[in-house]
Amino acid sequence: MTTPQNVLGRPLQVCGEFPKTGYYRTGTCQTGPQDTGSHVVCAQVTEGFLTFTATNAFCVS
Repeated sequence: MTTPQNVLGRPLQVCGEFPKTGYYRTGTCQTGPQDTGSHVVCAQVTEGFLTFTATNAFCVS
């Protein structure tokens, strides 16, 4: 089994721990063939960005 890498070819870093994020709940954006969705993006955003997206219909179910 190969070590999961990011788009730069480097090992994945932990992105979220509270709660653990990612398909495998390792805290990284690792995915695999069992993952039928897309769980591969990790980003640090500001509170302002979260407020903006919440009020502009980006988070509507």
